[in-house]
Parts: sequence; C-alpha cells; structure tokens
Amino acid sequence: MNPKEKLEKLAQSGEDRVLLAKVWDKLSAGQRRNIPAYTCFLSLREQELVKRLVGEKEFFFYGGYAGAERAVACYLPDYLDRDHLEDGPITLLRATYYEKDSLTHRDFLGSLMGAGIKRETVGDILVGTGTCDFFLLEEITPYVLQNLVSAGRTKIHVEQVPLETLQVTTPETVTLRDTLASLRLDSVVSAGFRVGRSQAAQYILAGAAAIDGLPCTKPDKQVEEGCVISVRGKGKICLAMVKGQTKKGRISVEIEKY
Repeated sequence: MNPKEKLEKLAQSGEDRVLLAKVWDKLSAGQRRNIPAYTCFLSLREQELVKRLVGEKEFFFYGGYAGAERAVACYLPDYLDRDHLEDGPITLLRATYYEKDSLTHRDFLGSLMGAGIKRETVGDILVGTGTCDFFLLEEITPYVLQNLVSAGRTKIHVEQVPLETLQVTTPETVTLRDTLASLRLDSVVSAGFRVGRSQAAQYILAGAAAIDGLPCTKPDKQVEEGCVISVRGKGKICLAMVKGQTKKGRISVEIEKY
C-alpha cells in the first residue's frame, strides 16, 4: 500500500487528511534531503495516526521532556544526535504570577488561543503554584513573549527558559486494584470508572472512549498493559499493571485513575 492509500485509509476526517499529508511531506522531504525535519505539535491521537502512516523506524516524537502528551514528530539524519534538539524546534516558556491567584490549564490555553496562537503550535502546559511552564514551536515564541501578558484576569510575566529547567508537576492519581474476567475495553472502563459493564459499553458504543488518543467503539477491544483510556466527561485511566490470574481464573490488574 503506497503512502497516499494509507493516508486515505487512516484519515477519519478532512482535517486528518490535511494533517497527515503535511506530516508526510515534511518528514519524507527531510529524509530525502538528509536534513532535520519537524512537524507541528501532535495530540496522542494524531501521534498514533502518524505512527501508522510513517512507521516508527525513521522518526521519533519529542515533546520537551519524557512523558510529554503533545509532541512533534522529528526526523534527524545520521550525522546528528538528539542533543541537536536543544537548539530547536521547540522552546520552553515560563509564566509567573501572584501565587494566591488560582489559574488552570484552561486559563493559559484560552489566553494563548485568544492571542491568535494556533493549537498546533502549543505543546504541554504544566501549571504549578504561581508558575506555569509551557512549550511552543520556536517560530511562534517571539510573538508570544511580546503579546501574552495575562491568563484569565491575572497579569503574568513570561520569559523563555532553558529546557532543562522544566518544572514538571506530577498528576494526582489513585491506584485501583481489581480482578477482571478479561481485558476487554468495557471491562477495564467498568473497573476504572466504577460503572456497570453495560454502562461502560454504552459509553464506548457512543464514541466517548479512546485508547491512547484513538477513538474506539468496540467494547470487546483487548486492552494492553500501559494503555491510557479516556472517556469523555469521565476522565482518564491507565491500565498500569496486569498481574496474572487469580485462583478463580480472573485477571488481577492495577489501574491508575487521574
């Protein structure tokens, strides 16, 4: 199957089609000319689509730190190592503000969008107490430094800082331990969100569930260890560990709920 056929098969919308075509053009041009090539920031869902389109041997994802949710797809020729990424294509900005003001991810993202910044140019946004670290494409950084002066109704000061000074906030999770008859998606959703299995199946059939960012409407889809499952309006869980069978033949699991 050639790239165009794969693209048409993978794309679930016109937006997918445009995005995948752009990604393919950038990465393949970099490989053909043997020069570095980078895409815009991609969501987990978009990253999964790109993996299926391009494969994983010739490129990698980079979001500025290990575990980044939003990341750019990168191609580096053999004569460069990943230290090259310290000089681009993304930058880290830090916003500081009065620590008693309570600001959220939504406040910062809304302010960026309100300033005319496209979502595809913004990476992860990590909000702390009195500070927020967020990633941008290098090309948009000067504009943001000049124009982003508030988040919500709070005045902020924004400066560019080295990537290694990132302040990562650890998300709060609750560990749930359970036993399942199988690793079907509806079973994992049922256990992770504490709803009946029939209710879990309804969420999935309605298109509200996604595995690693990709929508899934099959309740019997098998879930692998490490997969992150989101259900619209309910939140996000991770099948953190599959521990084996109990004496009664059920599967013992640990699920992290965010």
